[in-house]
Amino acid sequence: MASTFPIHPFEKIAKHAGVERVAESASQELRETFMEMAGKLAMQAVAASHHAKRVTIKKDDVSLAVRIVFK
Repeated sequence: MASTFPIHPFEKIAKHAGVERVAESASQELRETFMEMAGKLAMQAVAASHHAKRVTIKKDDVSLAVRIVFK
């Protein structure tokens, strides 16, 4: 699934962080890591919405997921 996202935005993120040059392999690794973390956040947000007996994920579900995943 990570390959469906373009690499360029991840290169821009690295450059925004202060890097002058970014190897393509670094951009690919950033993309893969981002997708893994996003998947974990999504699963936690789904769990929060199910706990609240909802099928719609809301902003608060995502905020809670961030606190859980990045504690």
